Amino acid sequence: MRLIRQHPILEYRHGRKVKFTFDGQEMEGFEGEPIAAALHANGIRILSYTEKYNRPRGFFCAIGKCSSCFVIVDGVPNIRSCITPLKEGMVIKTQRGKGTFQQEVQDHED
Repeated sequence: MRLIRQHPILEYRHGRKVKFTFDGQEMEGFEGEPIAAALHANGIRILSYTEKYNRPRGFFCAIGKCSSCFVIVDGVPNIRSCITPLKEGMVIKTQRGKGTFQQEVQDHED
């Protein structure tokens, strides 16, 4: 995992280590940290793809104001990974397009 362990001014306190999956791959993160931070620490840079041109999107504003970090969490699309806390056992997937209900049905049929 790629984490800042020491900083001259800030003090980091992590929650307990938890396991989650991203696109079927098991990963570890710290409970309560933003999903995007846990994914970034695990080397994940692409979180979603745009609908029209299928362009990759990733961690951008980090304050929940844009839609670049949308992911699917436990079957629910359009979750802002930069402000959603990580929990044990979350199933996280890359989101393609708008993340409508139809997309979720299609994902489960594959």
